[in-house]
Amino acid sequence: MTLTRRGLAAGLGMALAMPALATRALAQGPAWPSRTLRIVVPFPPGGSTDSLARRLAEKLTATLGQTVVVENRPGAGGTVGADLVAKSAPDGHTLLMGVTGSNAIAGSLFRNLPYDPANSFAPVSRVVSAPLILVVNKDQPIQDLAGFIAAAKSANGGLTYATPGNGTSMHLTGVMFGQAAKVELTHVPYRGSAQALTDLIGGQVQSSFADFLVALPQVRAGALRPLAVTSPTRHALLPQVPTMAEAGLPGFAATSWQGLFAPAGTPAPVLAKLHAEVARAMASPEIKDSFAAQGFTVEATTPAEFDAFIRAEVAKWAVVVREGRISLD
Repeated sequence: MTLTRRGLAAGLGMALAMPALATRALAQGPAWPSRTLRIVVPFPPGGSTDSLARRLAEKLTATLGQTVVVENRPGAGGTVGADLVAKSAPDGHTLLMGVTGSNAIAGSLFRNLPYDPANSFAPVSRVVSAPLILVVNKDQPIQDLAGFIAAAKSANGGLTYATPGNGTSMHLTGVMFGQAAKVELTHVPYRGSAQALTDLIGGQVQSSFADFLVALPQVRAGALRPLAVTSPTRHALLPQVPTMAEAGLPGFAATSWQGLFAPAGTPAPVLAKLHAEVARAMASPEIKDSFAAQGFTVEATTPAEFDAFIRAEVAKWAVVVREGRISLD
């Protein structure tokens, strides 16, 4: 058999290209996703984090070609579920719907935290944010923020506020409120927003710096009385409710946010594809319109933007924890 000059050149070119193609294929790794994905929610079913994760899982299942399931792993203000994801294989198949508490506050609050909020995760995207609402049971005589502060001073530490757990943004917003208003409140932690609101409505606790999505229906139904929102401006869905700054605490502002994380070390191509699909899902009317109607700002920040935001949040809440001399270890 004889080889033409053109055939010999082609064969030689292919031979030389083979190592480069093999190296590129190796770098890209196996196709993703190759099996079922799970989004770990570090709270019980029924809260806004769980609701958001389930809606997102539905959209991702339809676009990724693999089933996406939600797994609830509550405990320790969201840190149990966050730690599970931090220690999972960085292959893009185990994700965390993280929140302010688990992925910003916890690093300062728990001295023996088994993960680093800023470095144990690969941020994918912040997906929603919202203010909190300071609410009281409708049977409380408190009518406004000034009345709440006066009641707190009279109670000398006995006025209670419920939250979804130790270390959550709701917990630390209460601490920050106490610092700003120069009052002492008694924190009553639960294992999720749903139970905290149930006991607030039932009168077992007196107040809450509540998750907007969970509290809004109860405010509209008249079961809870809103006193102020924690955003810098009034919220469009509750225009009659003043901001903390308007009601007597100048400069007071705090937001609760939620975002998707992968374990640190997840390959960049996987993160890029995941971010693109998450951004597409959050822009869909089924999610965007639904969550906007419930009071959330719906967004899809880039991984780099989310990473910078996380580091700023870690620094901000570290000041609140330090000045409040709080530790949960």
